[in-house]
Amino acid sequence: MSGGAGYFRRRLERAAELRSYRGAGISAEEEAELEAAEAKEREKRKKVDDARRVEYLIRDAMAQGKFDNLKYAGKPIPGLGEPYDPDWWVKGLIQRENISGLGPKAILLRTEDAELDGRLDALFTEKQVRDMLANFNARVIDARRQLQGGPPVITKTRDVDAEVARWNERRAARAQAAPPEPEPKRSWWQRLWRGTT
Repeated sequence: MSGGAGYFRRRLERAAELRSYRGAGISAEEEAELEAAEAKEREKRKKVDDARRVEYLIRDAMAQGKFDNLKYAGKPIPGLGEPYDPDWWVKGLIQRENISGLGPKAILLRTEDAELDGRLDALFTEKQVRDMLANFNARVIDARRQLQGGPPVITKTRDVDAEVARWNERRAARAQAAPPEPEPKRSWWQRLWRGTT
């Protein structure tokens, strides 16, 4: 044991002895000595190397099994070779949570424009188609008027009459492509009554 460490150990032992006699009427000098030893002990604990403390905590967590079955164990870390993006966490959140409807209006309108024919085909009446197209055109015009930055709005408005005509054509093509509905089976008494079997 080195001289400094041995001295410190003796001081701690002496502090422990004094602590045991605390109730037995120790002098003020001994009480001050005890306080100094305890303060020194606290300082030493504060000066323990942070790296050692971290290593201890990691070893303890490993012993408890907290690092077992991690999500990317044995797999490459996603996005490791890509350039830095300041909005990486927002993009990750949108991708993880599958959030839609967020983003610049220009991009949202582009994606909506690409999916608009499919959405129109799901409608049943011409009035619904006209209303949806009017709403879409109004939002495109509104996005062009606002100068909030971001990508430019390149989405074109749709001609309502031409789109309705295309909707009718697609609807007629689907009706022709659909197989004819089979004739419903008649019950035995209907066949008997009409005289056919």
